[in-house]
Amino acid sequence: MNHPQQPTVVFVPGLRDHVDDHWQTHLARELPGSRTVPPLTRDRLGRASQVAALEREVAKTTTPVLFVAHSAGVLTTVHWARRHSARVVGALLAAPPDFETALPDGYPSRKELREHGWSPVPRERLPFPSVVAASRNDPLARYDRVASLAAYWGSRLVDLGPVGHLNPASGYGSWPGAMELLSELGVTHRTFA
Repeated sequence: MNHPQQPTVVFVPGLRDHVDDHWQTHLARELPGSRTVPPLTRDRLGRASQVAALEREVAKTTTPVLFVAHSAGVLTTVHWARRHSARVVGALLAAPPDFETALPDGYPSRKELREHGWSPVPRERLPFPSVVAASRNDPLARYDRVASLAAYWGSRLVDLGPVGHLNPASGYGSWPGAMELLSELGVTHRTFA
């Protein structure tokens, strides 16, 4: 009996350093064989550098790929998809930031983000199935702006309620809902057993 080739889950973090208690880190431990785009040591704010790092991880795989992106990793994935899509079976896009409006203090300015290639944010339909998981009180993006991007991308929008930026600072180490959404995209724990 032929079994379809199972996807390699590729985690696409945001622009911050690795966080051991982040839900992506926890989920990566639960999914043997998954890959994580490593943090850049140079040109960390450069969109082209982030997209190139994602492409390097995808190039290391031989199976179909499923992305699990968070924060700026969502925008990295969407920019990557403008030029690539081969072997991608889906994407979970969690808490995308709005790089076209002013972010809180401590984050790059709109001008810096524009100069580093992050805006305008692509508004083309993604060439693979996707789910956008959005927070009602994300300090980095209003819900209505994320809902609009999800519509442009052809993504199913999931309202997570008030979960902040869905990161440890918002109280999220583990995020059990991630596995449920990955199941919708065809990934199960048993897939990797």
